[in-house]
Amino acid sequence: MSSISTVGAVAVVPAAKARRQRFRFVANKKAAAGLIILGIYVLLAIVGPWIAPYDPGARGDQLVQPPSAEHWMGTTHLGQDVFSQLLAGTRSVVFVGFFAGIVATVLSVLIGVTAGYVGGKTDEGLSALSNVFLVIPALPLIIIITSALSSAEDWLIALVIGLTSWSWNARVLRAQTLSLRRRDFVEAARATGERTWRVIVFELLPNLTAVIASGFVGTVIFAVLSEITLAFIGVTSNTTWNWGTILFWAQGQQALAQNAWWWFVPAGLAIAVLGTALSLINFGIDEFVSPRLRSAGKTKVKTTSGQTVRMRIGFTPVIRKEVSK
Repeated sequence: MSSISTVGAVAVVPAAKARRQRFRFVANKKAAAGLIILGIYVLLAIVGPWIAPYDPGARGDQLVQPPSAEHWMGTTHLGQDVFSQLLAGTRSVVFVGFFAGIVATVLSVLIGVTAGYVGGKTDEGLSALSNVFLVIPALPLIIIITSALSSAEDWLIALVIGLTSWSWNARVLRAQTLSLRRRDFVEAARATGERTWRVIVFELLPNLTAVIASGFVGTVIFAVLSEITLAFIGVTSNTTWNWGTILFWAQGQQALAQNAWWWFVPAGLAIAVLGTALSLINFGIDEFVSPRLRSAGKTKVKTTSGQTVRMRIGFTPVIRKEVSK
């Protein structure tokens, strides 16, 4: 029998085996494709402003020109190079997405796992706090906060998004922690006199890794779309380049009416491809953590009668017998 059991959406495994299985995540084709695309975006975020052929804000005499050898993605109504704007804007988008994701993930882990493991009045208080943030409309609140600030920089926008986006993941982690805290390996750790923080860090968190990672990816997607939305509707400064700023100027100068497709299509494709990469990573996490979705989790075993059957880790194997007609 397999030593892996399943609780809800979380596969509970021994610590050593869990460490070995994490390396199998990159073997998932969806996750690998998503990580490669995301790696390209991160690389462009680092070197993009340096390799941009032009200053993204510099004006030129070629107004609203289609893509050419000189301007690979065309120009704007002021002769600005769209390709340079796209490269320069990648850093802002990636930074806000990851910073907001880290802030929201840290808060969700601290509040969700603590509430689920400690229980009692602590659980009630933290759950009430999560419920309050859960019903607050995040995007309108972000718009109000950033509008009230004289200078909304990227780190501040990311911080606001992160502080308003942790509640849902905290609720999920609380539910998973409640299902794990009475498991045998947790009870054994407590019986040997392990401190609470060691039980949480070394026993609970390894079995919540996939749930935490999935929540992080979802928060990054939300943060990226939120920042682009804020720039597109003109809430944030239009002097700092990101993909939403490109779309803001394209919409304001009637790029679609002028058939200047090169002005807004590259930014739209960049958003779509980044969202696809993050979604692929999320799908890979789901397949990795769920035995029903993880094709790699199927193993062949032989029964005492000599039959070869397929066994899914964490679930009762189904033996199919051929029925003679």
